[in-house]
Amino acid sequence: MAAKFKMFRNAGQSQRFRFVVLVVGCFLVSMTFIVVSRPLVFPSLGSRLRPQKSVVIFRFPDVEPKKAADSSSPFSAPFMREDEQTTQQSEENLQVKKNGAVADPIEEDKADIDEVLAFAQLVAESTNETEEDRTKNDGNSDRDEPHNRMTLPTVCRLSIATDIKSEAEHSVFSTYYNTVLLPDAVREIKDVEKKLSCEFSDPRVDICEMSGDIRIPGNSSDVIFVESPERNEVFRFRPYARKGDEAAANRVRELAVKYSTAAPECTVNHDVPAIVFSAGGYTGNLFHDFTDVLIPLFLTSRPFDGEVQFVVSDMNPWWIYKYLLVFQQLSKYPVIDFDKDKGVHCFSRVIVGLRAHKELSIDPARAPNGYSMVDFGKFIRNTLSLERETVSNIEDLAGKRPRILIIARKQSRAFVNLSEITRLAEQFGFEVVINDGEVGGDVAQLARLVNSVDVMVGVHGSGLTSLVFLPPNATIIQVVPWGGLEWISTLDFGDPAKDMGLNYVQYSISVKESTLRKQYPKNHPVFKDPLSFHKQGADVVRSTFMDKQNVKLDTKKFKNVLWKALEHIIQ
Repeated sequence: MAAKFKMFRNAGQSQRFRFVVLVVGCFLVSMTFIVVSRPLVFPSLGSRLRPQKSVVIFRFPDVEPKKAADSSSPFSAPFMREDEQTTQQSEENLQVKKNGAVADPIEEDKADIDEVLAFAQLVAESTNETEEDRTKNDGNSDRDEPHNRMTLPTVCRLSIATDIKSEAEHSVFSTYYNTVLLPDAVREIKDVEKKLSCEFSDPRVDICEMSGDIRIPGNSSDVIFVESPERNEVFRFRPYARKGDEAAANRVRELAVKYSTAAPECTVNHDVPAIVFSAGGYTGNLFHDFTDVLIPLFLTSRPFDGEVQFVVSDMNPWWIYKYLLVFQQLSKYPVIDFDKDKGVHCFSRVIVGLRAHKELSIDPARAPNGYSMVDFGKFIRNTLSLERETVSNIEDLAGKRPRILIIARKQSRAFVNLSEITRLAEQFGFEVVINDGEVGGDVAQLARLVNSVDVMVGVHGSGLTSLVFLPPNATIIQVVPWGGLEWISTLDFGDPAKDMGLNYVQYSISVKESTLRKQYPKNHPVFKDPLSFHKQGADVVRSTFMDKQNVKLDTKKFKNVLWKALEHIIQ
């Protein structure tokens, strides 16, 4: 009987044991599912670093406050907020034992990307622990906890437990680290220094450069540098490369570059720099299109290799379309119309104004990367798909005649004996092409024509701007009207031609070759003292010697000029 009772009791105990095992098993399965789907944190089981691992403190200066991890976020569980006292104490006193040595705390301003990568390596190595190591580490006493916690003193003051106890927790932590912490750290480390500097001493342009938080509200005149101002200053100027020209300034809207802490919220964030400039002034005239805007724009934007955003004030869509190929070559992004855009565009770097050196040219000593007009010429030929990179010499012509382009102006400074000039050029063996030099809406068409010739001749005027399309070693002949205009002719086209590697020939007409002799008597100051008109200002010079004068070339004298052009081709 006793034996039977003992068997019954053992059987009951076996059933109860099985029942307990079943309950515990279900509980473990449930907890495993919960942990995998949403990691839990048990304060009593505070995660710890292995004692032999070094602790690294990351500090990210000037980080804007971010929202603390939401309790509903799957990333919130492994990150526990510490009170300010604990955080301050850990930042001041935290020391790390490694190989018997004590490591000094890392100062806030010395955090760099190497520390971020070291932390990533530390986390990766922690996943390679053996079960024996993990069990051993779990046995460490709670008194080691302050030394085994890694603190990232970001704005959220999050304390990150780095002893990952499960693959699920490690996966969640890695995702948060790779997608949130590391990019933020890298961005902060790479942040450019906040600064605003303006240059107003240049005789040709005013320009401001800034880096930091810059906001440009569309349909306004403001470029806002978001920073507490040391001085309550506003820099007002017109971003057009013809400083001091009142007539041009009247067609350029004034912009205000200013400090402010009260700025509108960003609607569009850009990860490339911006260049703000005006397309007003004298644009529409071929000479001013290039000397006031396109060459300065090349000079300012080319170093960015297309990774730059243009913000244009006083913008005429037809003008942008006219030079669309140039804009597309200098920037990979559509132009923003500053006057009509209603968004708030935010940048980390902005240049307001364009760099410019001299008329229709570049000073390599002042240019970024040593850019020159030779570089600009290559850029234009490549942008407009122009074929010729050099002129043909006599041997290469193979029976073809060299080509000469005569820029025949229709109004002032026109050739009144164009047919005689044409016959003279043909007698020298040239194939003559006549064009008025007006671009119209198709710049590429004019550029292809100019690029196909070996010599170009014209009276001082905007039509000679087409020299930028000529192949290197071509010859340009500038005919200078009467009136002491040699200096401005050399400045506008003579020096630029030489800077582009072109052969330059200048021919100044005599009184007999000017139609002014039909308007003024022989003893008039126009002939006796033309420089006296220069003292009266540019408007007087223009109205007297440019707007009312045409040219009748002396073909006998002009023969010598054509000989020089042929000599350049032969050489």
